[in-house]
Amino acid sequence: MNTTSTVPATVSLGSNGPQVTPLGVGTWSWGDSLFWDYGKGYDQSQVREAFQASVEANITLFDTAEVYGLGESERLLGQFAQENNTEVAIATKYFPLPWRVSRESVREALTKSLERLQVDSIPLYQVHTPFSFFMNQETLMDALAEEFQQGRIEAVGVSNYSAGQMRKAHEYLQKRGVPLASNQVQYSLLNRKIESSGIWQTAQELGVAIIAYSPLAQGLLTGKYTGQENPAGARRLDPKFKPSGINKISPVINSLQKLGEKYQKTPAQVALNWLMSQGAIPIPGAKNAKQAQQNAGALGWQLDPEDTQVLERVSQPWLKG
Repeated sequence: MNTTSTVPATVSLGSNGPQVTPLGVGTWSWGDSLFWDYGKGYDQSQVREAFQASVEANITLFDTAEVYGLGESERLLGQFAQENNTEVAIATKYFPLPWRVSRESVREALTKSLERLQVDSIPLYQVHTPFSFFMNQETLMDALAEEFQQGRIEAVGVSNYSAGQMRKAHEYLQKRGVPLASNQVQYSLLNRKIESSGIWQTAQELGVAIIAYSPLAQGLLTGKYTGQENPAGARRLDPKFKPSGINKISPVINSLQKLGEKYQKTPAQVALNWLMSQGAIPIPGAKNAKQAQQNAGALGWQLDPEDTQVLERVSQPWLKG
């Protein structure tokens, strides 16, 4: 087994963007009781421990959004960062709500996010979704370019953008001399559509980093589900967590388990390492210290090329759906 090749210590957000750790932490579940069990199954003390464990493992990229927990995720993240002496890279998101129709809307939303995060500027500010019925993309990108030039954001990103939408956003920003740094999309061994839809190829062409959310397919790639469980939140209604769904993904899970034995890693750590070997930046969630430490086990080593190919072959059914 080749153990000399490892994931780099930092990667760039875009061609010349901020340097961040190649693995981040998604904080949707921090403070969110609508989709997650925050306040019931876990609370502020557990997510604080997840933050600390991540930083101790040299993972300093944290992704949040103004809509996560209606601002509570940002508040918690800002609080934890203030309590900690280590510099962290916080990424958050602007949601184009229907009543936000002007550049001033962007400025006000960013100001509120910065206040909750207790910072003057952030490394990455992303558009949460390409919804553009009320404010067109050019106006939105102009507003973001203005914030970039004023120094309140170090890089502009998007999320859930198609290849064409990403190209347009890049074009509008380029007119202002501002690069498009990233596109945050769903990407995992069980969702490889960005490879077949042109998103990956376009990102490579434009020098845009791919940030992968739901990199463990909401826990399916951990191998812990058998179909007999009653998972929490929205997952209990998801057919992928039923016995038939688990059976369908068993070839992928079996391959992850075999490679886990080879590298002395968990299936989840192998799945995250595969994404990093592709050049994506995965941001798995972590609700407690144990989950954060498990995620960190994806760092410090790298799958051999032939093993990445094994995973690519077995996950081919998920290239288009």
